[in-house]
Amino acid sequence: MAEESKAREETRPGRAPHRVVLATLRNYWRGLTTMRTALVLLFLLALASVPGALLPQRSVAPELVVDYYNDNPRLAPLLDRLSMFDVFGSVWFAAIYVLLFTSLVGCVVPRCAEFVRQLRARPVLTPRNLDRLPHHHRVETDVSPEEAVAHARTVLRGWRVAEREEDQGVRTLSAERGYLREAGNLVFHTAMLGLLVAFALGELFGYEGQTIVRADGQEFCNSGIYNYDSFNAGISVDGTNLNPFCVRVDGFRAEHLPTGQALQYHADLSYQVGDALETGEWSEHELQVNHPLRTGTDRVYLLGHGYAPRFTVTFPNGEERVKNTQWRPVELQTMLSEGATKFDPPGTPDEEERHRGQLAITGLLAPTPAYDGTLLTSRFPALNEPAVAVDVLRGNLGNDSGRGQSIFEIDQEMVDAGLLERVARENLSVGEELELDDGTVIRFDGVDDWVSLQVSHDPAQIWVLVASIAVLLGLSLSLGIKRRRVWVRATPADPDDPGGRTVVRIGGLARTDQAGYGEEFTRLAAELEPAGRSEPPADPEPASARAHGKDT
Repeated sequence: MAEESKAREETRPGRAPHRVVLATLRNYWRGLTTMRTALVLLFLLALASVPGALLPQRSVAPELVVDYYNDNPRLAPLLDRLSMFDVFGSVWFAAIYVLLFTSLVGCVVPRCAEFVRQLRARPVLTPRNLDRLPHHHRVETDVSPEEAVAHARTVLRGWRVAEREEDQGVRTLSAERGYLREAGNLVFHTAMLGLLVAFALGELFGYEGQTIVRADGQEFCNSGIYNYDSFNAGISVDGTNLNPFCVRVDGFRAEHLPTGQALQYHADLSYQVGDALETGEWSEHELQVNHPLRTGTDRVYLLGHGYAPRFTVTFPNGEERVKNTQWRPVELQTMLSEGATKFDPPGTPDEEERHRGQLAITGLLAPTPAYDGTLLTSRFPALNEPAVAVDVLRGNLGNDSGRGQSIFEIDQEMVDAGLLERVARENLSVGEELELDDGTVIRFDGVDDWVSLQVSHDPAQIWVLVASIAVLLGLSLSLGIKRRRVWVRATPADPDDPGGRTVVRIGGLARTDQAGYGEEFTRLAAELEPAGRSEPPADPEPASARAHGKDT
């Protein structure tokens, strides 16, 4: 019997497996598309963005990720497994993003449809007992119900009103106002959807690239990804159809506080875009931090600056070579910098001889030098009699090893293998030189500025701006407008009462608890009192004893 009962239970139509699955999915969908869930997901998205702001990201500064690994060898691998160095490209961040988008769509679309139905519908019926509302008023007058309602319609001009006639000559008027509150709420959430879509389009079709350009007239052209030092492309960007433009850095100047803190950077740019690329005409622009050069959908930002020491190497055969490779700052407060300037020997010797004669000048550059014995450091970031402390290495630089090399460093494996050896060490001021054992002379000629530029392309940036403005506008409407209702019921005098008068009852209800509606209703009730002789009736009981009901 128990098995037969179980079989009948399993074959009941209401317990069919597909119905259970549909009911479960429907319940999950309803929970996902509630406003509470959308707010929770929005909070989670903001919380998930915090690691992206606190930790270095590979998409922005891969070298800082390497430094973090060196400084935190145990913690960094764990964070890397959690995608903390690529937060905005991680699976878990994308999951929150997609869930938030789905929740907003499922929440906003039905509410928009409901709002349209509300706009097309007439205001709700007048409650039978207006005295039970939180805000109510009662007055007796000599005018007829028709005149009382007509006067109320005049006062409530601009409200959505509906006039109705009930039994025994009773006339009512229903009025509603504040629909812009719900409209603002919908605009806010729709704009949030637009903001998410705009960000997604930017990730699909946008790109960012960083490059270092010397401030001595060196040019940079946005003609391909090979011109960048680092390039982060959107999913649909292959780097072949970049918007063409060129910039030339003619000069640079920095402003510093007495403490050495940077106050402002100025880079003097000349640029070509559009037809100017054909005519060769240059336009001028002063580039500052947070004040980019805008060319269509591309923006050129000034990220920072540094110094490039200029060395002249005179080889034993009399041939001279000059290089001013940029060195990177290691102390931002004083701009103490380090780097490596590399030279190939002159002529066209065979490969073995060339590998024995390559030179690398490495060390420190102090814009404003200070010495502790022979130890060089810097005490201010501006160029005040700069000096360098250099190590000169000779041998095989490893340029043909097939491994990528940083312009700021030498290949340490070549040093460890004994293929690259130090042959000199000395401190040099501008104009000073040193001579190697083979007669090669190295002279420190001065320092040039370089700037770090970032090119950002975001075709959806205008839509991000529009959506952001719409978010603020919708939020202002939602918070600043009150949704309220007013009803007027005019009851004619009793025919059996010779001295009877028309009784006008007025009730008001705010759809949301918001301060100030009591004062507004008092003023409105006074205006709604019909013209003619009228007076409020005697109040048989105190207002505090009345029951307060809700709008039904």
